[in-house]
This record gives sequence, structure tokens and C-alpha cells, in this order.
Amino acid sequence: MKTQGSAKEHIIKLIQEKDIKIMNFCHIPEDCHLKTLSFPAENMERLHEILEFGERVDGSSLFSCIDPNKSDIYITPKMGTAFVNPFTSIPTINILCKYLDENGKPLDIAPENILLRAEEKLSSSAGIVLKALVELEFYIIHKQEETVFPGVAERNYHESMPFVKFENLRNEVLMTLAGVGIAPKYGHTEVGRFHSRTGYVMEQHEIEFLPQNLSRMAETVTITKWIIRNICAKYGVSVSVSPKPALEHAGNGMHIHLCGLKKDKNIIADSKGNLTVEARQMIGGILKFAPSLTAFGNTTPVSYLRFISRKESPMYICWGIRNRLALVRIPLWWSFRKNLEEIRSCVQTFEFRAPDPSANTYLLLAGIALAAEHGLKNAKKAMKIAENLNTEKRAKRNEKYKVLPLSCSESAKNLERDRNYYEADGVFPERVIDGIISKLKSYKDGDLQKKLANKPNEVEELLLKFLNCN
Repeated sequence: MKTQGSAKEHIIKLIQEKDIKIMNFCHIPEDCHLKTLSFPAENMERLHEILEFGERVDGSSLFSCIDPNKSDIYITPKMGTAFVNPFTSIPTINILCKYLDENGKPLDIAPENILLRAEEKLSSSAGIVLKALVELEFYIIHKQEETVFPGVAERNYHESMPFVKFENLRNEVLMTLAGVGIAPKYGHTEVGRFHSRTGYVMEQHEIEFLPQNLSRMAETVTITKWIIRNICAKYGVSVSVSPKPALEHAGNGMHIHLCGLKKDKNIIADSKGNLTVEARQMIGGILKFAPSLTAFGNTTPVSYLRFISRKESPMYICWGIRNRLALVRIPLWWSFRKNLEEIRSCVQTFEFRAPDPSANTYLLLAGIALAAEHGLKNAKKAMKIAENLNTEKRAKRNEKYKVLPLSCSESAKNLERDRNYYEADGVFPERVIDGIISKLKSYKDGDLQKKLANKPNEVEELLLKFLNCN
């Protein structure tokens, strides 16, 4: 493992070997967009200084709850995150940074620091490290044109060229991810494909990642969105991660597979391939907090249009095996294979299907970690929840399910109800929760679905408004 000093020297050496002219400090604030602060890389003395001390920035322009009258914060490089920028004409190196407050302590409201505290709470309480595998869906948008091999609407899943147009673009994304140190699992076309009313074709794709710890996965999703947008710009096309770009067509989800490690052993399945007690407890915790987790994972009014469309989108709070309409799903695990221990990736997972790409990935994964910790800590209650909300057993009793929130306003109410759990032990600062609630309420969408009924023009206007969300 490199020390801070040797890591700094490694970066200096890389800058010299690659003839780097610009060094970018990249950081991820409240809005989860990759931000950039650029330095010329010619002056070695200056490079050593900024790599050692970081730089001062205006926190009030990055975080809504920082007072402009006292807004200075620091960004300092995370030395192991450096990569050569694949998009700049001038040779450039990017280094991800962390936020420090005026006293040099981790900035409490920074999304990464919230997630790190949630991971630490789960680890210290239950001895479990969660790993996540994220499925990121997106639409590539291009001008309509004549084609010899037109695709079929809503039949785009795993389709190949020439029936899809942007397989090469997606593969370039995969190669670029690998080039900057991110390990994608695979990429493919998703089911969605349609002609928009504004004369554009929208073609849906998905990229899935290999399991990583939660903070690394949140970082991965942010960088991947940045890479996708840059490559789409190079191709002269646009991209949308909107949860619902068209009411009658498939929306974009961001499903999250989770596996738990205890002493480096996956505890989701037992030796016979059955779901463990601990996995059921974590599922029970996540189902308990599912209505308030939408505040982090479903952050726009159109997020809730995705739920009600019923195109493999969850709406009911339940879990089941291989059921794509369940909120938590247990996918196939290769149970017929006897040598699963030889596979390094976590193949035994459970999948949380509510989130969409509008999510603040850091806060969402932090919330999931706390929900899992609550389930493990309150084992009997969590097991009862999991037992009660199992789809197979509930179907036999012919009982109805509770539903997820159907608006940002309703999501805000659930977050208000549960905020004490998220704020416990200082994981989520009060002012962060206040800010999320305020933003969700600002949409005033409590009766939005009723207002939009039989008003296609107003629906279209709303969908266009959020086409480029996050």
C-alpha cells in the first residue's frame, strides 16, 4: 500500500512520463455532478504544494446549506484515484478529491462523508460490509433518419446492430470505463426504443458494474454518467437518465444488487444455497424504510410516473424470488453449480428495484446501509416484516400490499417521519435532511397525477422538463 508521500511522488512521475499539461482536481458535491478545478502542471514546486495541501473553494456554491458569509472549505486529493482524462485535447490528469471543513475535518454534509459514516456504522454494529452492483439505464437520443433495419418499439432488449444504432457508442463507454480504472460487468441494449413526439428516436441502453463497496460504487456511478455524456457529445447525440422520458414507454431504473460480507464471506446465502437469516433481516430493514428511501433514490416528480406505469417497475412494498414487480427481488444464483466459491464477484445477491438514475447515489446507498443495519439490530421485528411481506406467502393469504409514495410530496412526509433513524449517531446531518425535504416539497406534486389525468400536452411538458435531470 502506498503512503501519502509515495502516492504523491507516483502522481508527479505519471505527470512527467505522460507529459501532462493540466491537473484537474475533481470533486462531487451536493448535486452529484463531477466538478473540476484546473491547474497548470508545469511548476513542480506548485504541484507538490497543491497535492500536499489541496485548495480552498467556495462551499456555498457547492452546498445549499453553507452560509455564503462563511463559505470557505477545502478540497484535498485522494491520491489513489488519479487517471488520465480521456476527453481533453491537452494532456490532462484527473484526481478525485474529498471535502474538508475549516478545521481540516471531513465536511459533515458532503455526500461521500455521509456514506462513509453509514458504512462504518453498519460495519461496527454488525461486522458486515455491504457491496453493491448497480444497473444504470439510459436513453441515447438522436435525430430520426431513414434506416434499412428499423428497430421495434419496446422490443429492444439485448438487440444487436443493425437493429440498434449505438452499440459502438456503448462499447466505447465500456472501454473508456476500463481505461480510467472502473470495472464494468457488461453493457447491452435495454427494452426501450421509441420515436418521440418531437421527432427524435430514443434508444435505451444499460451498463452494469462489478460489485464494489458502497462508497466506491457511488463514485463509479458519478464518473460513469460523466463519461457517457462526454462520449455522447463526441457522437453528436444526447443522453437522458430521466426516470420516465415517455409515459407509455419503459423508464430508466437504477436497480441495486446487494451482497453482505462478514469476514470476507458472502452471508446472503447459506451452504445449501438458501437465503440466510441475516439476509432476511436486511431485507426487512430495507422494506421498513422503503417509503423514505425514495427521498434519496427517486428525486423528481416523473420518478413516480415510472412506478405507476407497471413496466417492470416496483410499486408494492414486498419481496419475492425472481419476481420483477417486487420491490426486493432474489435473482437466480447459479445454485446448480458446486464451485461458486471460485467466483470472486458476489453472485448471491438481493436486488432493490425502486431507485432510478435521478438518485443522489451517495445518500441512497447511505440510507440503504442504515436500513440494513436497523434490520440486523432489530432482528425479530425485521424478520417479522420480511415474513409478512413475502409475495408467495402473502398471495396465499390474499392480502394487499402497501404502496411506495406516489409523489415527491409524499416521499418528503415519509422522510420527515423516519428522519431520526437517518440522523442517529450523526450519520445524516439535520440540515441535509432539511434540504432534501424542502426540495421535494417545492415540487408541490401531491395531486400531480390527478391534475395530469387526460391532459397529454401537460404530461409531455412535464416529461420534457425533467428529460435532462441529474
